[in-house]
Amino acid sequence: MSAQERVDDLDLLLATLPTSLRHAFPNLPREELLEIVLDLGRIPQARYVSHTVNLAAEPVALADLDAVIAQVGDFGADNRAGIEGTLHRISAIRNRKGRVIGLTLRVGRAVYGTIDAVRDLVEGGKSLLLLGRPGVGKTTRLREIARVLADELNKRVIIIDTSNEIGGDGDVPHPAIGSARRMQVPHPVEQHAVLIEAVENHMPEAIVVDEIGTSAEALAARTIAERGVQLIGTAHGTVLENLVLNPTLSDLVGGVQTVTLTDEEARLRGTQKTVSERKAPPTFDAVVEIVGREEVVVHPDTATAVDKLLRTGVSSGARRLSGQAEQVLSMDAEPEPALVKRPAVRKPAIIFPYALSRDSVERVLRDLQLDARTVGKPDRATIVLALRSRADDPRLRRILETTGAELYTVKKNSTAQIRRILQRIFNVVAGVEQAEIDAAVREVEAAVEQVLSRHEPARLSPRSSAVRSVQHRVVSRHHLLAESQGSEPERHLVIYPG
Repeated sequence: MSAQERVDDLDLLLATLPTSLRHAFPNLPREELLEIVLDLGRIPQARYVSHTVNLAAEPVALADLDAVIAQVGDFGADNRAGIEGTLHRISAIRNRKGRVIGLTLRVGRAVYGTIDAVRDLVEGGKSLLLLGRPGVGKTTRLREIARVLADELNKRVIIIDTSNEIGGDGDVPHPAIGSARRMQVPHPVEQHAVLIEAVENHMPEAIVVDEIGTSAEALAARTIAERGVQLIGTAHGTVLENLVLNPTLSDLVGGVQTVTLTDEEARLRGTQKTVSERKAPPTFDAVVEIVGREEVVVHPDTATAVDKLLRTGVSSGARRLSGQAEQVLSMDAEPEPALVKRPAVRKPAIIFPYALSRDSVERVLRDLQLDARTVGKPDRATIVLALRSRADDPRLRRILETTGAELYTVKKNSTAQIRRILQRIFNVVAGVEQAEIDAAVREVEAAVEQVLSRHEPARLSPRSSAVRSVQHRVVSRHHLLAESQGSEPERHLVIYPG
């Protein structure tokens, strides 16, 4: 990756602060500043990647909030505003009467040279979907991709800028997007309509859009891709599995349907008769998981990756690091009847039921003896269980964005469906004692630590096909290589350094 150049206009953001807070910053580092938080009656804070700093001894007053509001642009329907000519975002928290009682001043930076890891995909004309947790740099990369497409590849580029995060606040977009054109969206719910309008009215060769999150937006994205326009976008989720399991957004990667196989076909595949398969061609040709500022995981062929994920429970990917060669993350895992995913969190898991009966979830947790608990508020949740029909709720989208929790949905608010989804989440394999699964997971986690520390292969104990599939997923999450060796019943997993 080439040297990166950062432009943040940070002084313009700091200039909106009350004088007493502005004076704190000459003594504070500015490079890794993420946001400034001002909440009524609380100590103002500057938040960095790894720590938080108090900016004053006195709590924030209403006059402080009003002083900041007076210097920024108007707040839209999504309670976001900006500073004209910059990429900074100011988000408001209101009380029940609509009064602003809190502000989040998020630093927006234009970083040039951030897309070298995916430049081959961009130049190849592929439609590209970026995934990653909040704050990892999805929008920064979108902005740079738009500039490269417009200025270096000479394409007609339209940016659909719902909250003015990509092109900045004001009618004149920020220079960071180059000669790409920008269409603003009057209201977040109209993003899908503006997407279609861009194609019909302005003949773009490429469209860039942030935060595809509703079924209407997913349908609009498919319509655009089918018209031959290169589409670059982001969506909620951290890994490809999130989209496959998300009923609202799974269409972006081809969708999932349940099919019944003949006895012969099931025997040849080594699966049950009822399996999950990809429903249609993916909207996006490639998927990129943004792990960090210098690391991404690339799925260059979405269709192949989704097919493998549905067949084995493990998706192929290639890790690309700054200045290093590409690394394949996983090898073929053993076939498994159903897609089973273990949450990427340490036990106990914290579950927030959304539009579901909390009592029913707790009852299933007790019956299955799972190491998890439910909470009435989403703040600390690591998993959100929701009713499928409510997956597009704006409140649910905000919860997922702020907590980074994994979303799982059920079609009906029934104990049977809640039981099935929890069995998938926690690797409860039919016909296998949970103690055996737990022992297999502990064994593979210990082996992973050994491989990472010694850089030597590790050989695991013989396990059944279903249990080996669980172990494969653990290895894949740690970006290592794994393959099954030997013949039944001595077939076992071998883990190799990445």
